[in-house]
Formats: sequence, structure tokens, C-alpha cells
Amino acid sequence: MAPLSGVRVIELAHIMAGPVCGLMLGDMGADVVKVERLPGGDGSRAFLPPDVRGESAAFMMVNRGKRGLALDLRTEEGRMLVRRLVSGADVIIENFRAGTMERMGLGFEALSTLNPRLVYCQITGYGRTGPLSHQGGFDLIAQGYSGLMSVTGEAPGRAPVKVGAPVTDITAGILAAFGVASALFERERTGKGQRVDTSLFEAGITQTYWQSAIALATGASPGPLGSSHPLAAPYQAFPTIDGWINVGASNEATWIGLTEAVNAPELREDERFRTNARRMANLDELVRVLAPHFLERSTDSWLERLEDAGVPAGPVASVGEMLEHPQTRARNMVIDVEHKEIGTVRSLGTPLKMSGSGAESEQGKLPGAPTLGQHTREVLLEVGLREVEIDRLMATGVVC
Repeated sequence: MAPLSGVRVIELAHIMAGPVCGLMLGDMGADVVKVERLPGGDGSRAFLPPDVRGESAAFMMVNRGKRGLALDLRTEEGRMLVRRLVSGADVIIENFRAGTMERMGLGFEALSTLNPRLVYCQITGYGRTGPLSHQGGFDLIAQGYSGLMSVTGEAPGRAPVKVGAPVTDITAGILAAFGVASALFERERTGKGQRVDTSLFEAGITQTYWQSAIALATGASPGPLGSSHPLAAPYQAFPTIDGWINVGASNEATWIGLTEAVNAPELREDERFRTNARRMANLDELVRVLAPHFLERSTDSWLERLEDAGVPAGPVASVGEMLEHPQTRARNMVIDVEHKEIGTVRSLGTPLKMSGSGAESEQGKLPGAPTLGQHTREVLLEVGLREVEIDRLMATGVVC
């Protein structure tokens, strides 16, 4: 059995942060029921292109392995169905703007009164408290507020650059899943649920550990350094004959190995580069001296040479190259899932592997993302509705 087998999660969430949380919990064995709002369903269903035979690739990526139910939250009957679902659930995930669930009578206080064992996971833009708590959450805006964009890019004075991936959305989802698992563990001792509260803003802040350490220690905010490291050098990308290579000579042993690999042992005696502190102080000169060496060989040739020298190194791979890499496949990070309408679809697997109880993505073929309302009847029957009641709700458009 997977670690969270028997745990039922009601995912009343959309787009990315909340669905990533549900994805993580589902990969650990939870039964995740994705409740989509009518009309239209999750907003990421409209993220087209790309699509696979008309289905949004983005939606399918973060909603695989879930069961799908669709209902109209604007109706009292729809909200009553949510209460019915929650009454027997272990977890609810929501990532609406702060106050939205409370206005519908579905906030933490209301639902925890209905189900005291409920773990209520709330992901917002900036958290439940503070002067920004009322604002909606968007990855780009959170990256700016959290300081991430100020340290991302080539150099100070250049246009700000966001991290290419929606890192605050994804990190918030992972943090929320960790919070939910912690709350479930505590519930085993106390018998009571609780609220888990995190945000895109805080998710971005957690990505600035090194940069915040510098700012708190010195009073000065670090700026963008391209691919280089704020605390160690040389630790960055260099161009080669046929591409780019990342080199991680971040301590004295690997620095010595690098000077041997580039046939420049004299650099070890150069006063500008004798210690890590000196190399950081003279980073531009260090890069100027090293760069011509890397242009003498191909990336593959350098990878072999640096590995022999004990220097961490790797290519700057495209996403497509990463997906086809043998290491990616060996770790089951590309898996096949079965979609109701389009058959087998490739997706990303779980990054967690556990020796005692495996995640579902390592135990065979997972179901793909649900079509809109695919499991509505199935789930409503499980919570006690009769066929005739479900037929009426479908006929009136409350569910589909």
C-alpha cells in the first residue's frame, strides 16, 4: 500500500498551486477527487496550445491520477454537495482568492465544524494575514515581490527576468503537500484536523535562502549573477565548441581539479584566485581567464575530462533532451497514463521513491487526468446520493 492509501482529498483548486498539491498527495496513494467549477471547469483546460487531440497538455500534466467531479458553486445545491463531500473526507485543498470560500459558507470554520478531523489546506497569493492578504496570486507577481526576480538574469542593470518555470506555484504546491502530510500525522495523535496555510509569496521567499543570508548578514541585497553562484566560484555555465557546460568547482579540491583539467595549474598560484573569497572578488577576471579553455573542446569531451578530474559538471540540456535522458527514464520520471478519451499519454512521474511503500506511478499504469465531470456520478453515489437525485442535478446543470 502507498503511504496515503485510504486518505480522501477533495481538491477544490484550479490552475497550478492547488493541483500540484493534489498531484503530490495522489502520487503517495491518496484518493484525490478534483472538484471543477461549472461552467468550463479548471481554467487550465483552456491553456491551448499545446493539446493532445483537443485536450490541454497543461491540464493533463498536473491532474493525472485524480477523479473528476464538476459542479456549479454559484448554486446552493452545488455548495451543499461540497459540504457532503467534505463531511467524509480527510483533506480539502483550495487556492481561491482569500475570503472566497468564506463567502460561500465553505471556509475553514464552517467546514471544520462539519468535520472536526478535516485538514483544510489553503494556498493563496500572500497568505491569510498581512497587508497583501486580499490580493490574488500569480506566479510572475509573486516572483517579483519575493525578491526572486531581482537575483535572476545576467547582470545588474539589465531587464528583470523571471525564473522560467512557475516556481512559486510549484513550490507552494509542494509546501502545501508537506503541510497536509504533517497535519495528518498530528491528527493521528490528537484526533483533530487543522488549517494549513501557505502562499506563492512565501514559496518564493524560500527560494532565496542563500541570497537572504547575504542580505541579512551584510545589509546589502545581492543582484543577478547569470548562472554563477553568489557564494562560490567558479560555479557557472561556460560556452564550449558545440554548446554550454555547467562547472561546479565550488571548493578547493574541485578548484584544483579544474586547473588540472584545463591544463592551467599556474592559476592555483595566482593571487587573484588563491582562495574562494579571492575568486569571488575577482569573478569577472576568473571567467575571462577560464572561458577560452572551454572553447577548445566539445561539451561531451569536457564532461569526460572533468569527471576524470573529480569536478562536478553537466550539460545545459533542453527540456526535450532531459525527457529522453537515460537517467530520467531510470528514475521513472516519464510515465504512461491512460486517458479516457485519447488513450496513452506521456506524463511526468513522481520525484519521490520509497523503499517500504511505493508511489502509484511506480506500480503500473496510472489513470490520466479526468475529463470534465468524468467521475461525478461515481463519487456522488459514494457519498450517499441516489441515481434519481443525481439525474435531477445533472438535468438542472448543478453538476455534469
